[in-house]
Amino acid sequence: MELRLKLNELSNVPFSKHLILELLKDFKSPKDKISELIKKGEIFSLRRGLYAVNPIYSANALHPFLIANHLRGPSYVSLESALNYWGFIPERVVETSSVTTKLSKTYKNHFGRFSYQKLPTPYFSYGIKSLEIDNKQTVLIASPEKAICDKVVLTSGVNLRSRKQVKAFLLQDLRVDVEMLQTLNTDLISTWLENAPKNASLEMLIKTLREL
Repeated sequence: MELRLKLNELSNVPFSKHLILELLKDFKSPKDKISELIKKGEIFSLRRGLYAVNPIYSANALHPFLIANHLRGPSYVSLESALNYWGFIPERVVETSSVTTKLSKTYKNHFGRFSYQKLPTPYFSYGIKSLEIDNKQTVLIASPEKAICDKVVLTSGVNLRSRKQVKAFLLQDLRVDVEMLQTLNTDLISTWLENAPKNASLEMLIKTLREL
């Protein structure tokens, strides 16, 4: 029971192997105890060296966005996941999409599928929000403006050279609501252009948004 209480103290965030080894230091073989806890389903391995308490044994259910932030860093939730969260696209998102400064990668674990795509700095650092969501968990997520821009930048074959192409991409491919698009801060996006990949496409995006 004492161990269960200790694990509950770690249940509000993914934790490292170093941290759980410290928690289990009084056991004869802490590494074997980790394997036992995983086998019993009391903790889950998110990736090598990173773990989470099974929600049924904890007072806190980890939000997928929080897990995504910890799986690969630096990173923030973006693309369809952010657009869905902000109410810009209607489709249910089956994986948590993020961007990172590291190589692109995908993880699968008990909590779902988590994908990461690479973006260069300093563009990467623009438009990131620190947001408190479920159970007072704080996550890093793209603003609606950044999520739209990231989608343009990271979608292979998308080169927006006309207003018609922009509207087709936003309204048909992504199925974004026009009224939501009208809320975007185009002046903010324009400050990112100098360091943005596909800046010509983003410039056309701004021009089209301003005419909606």
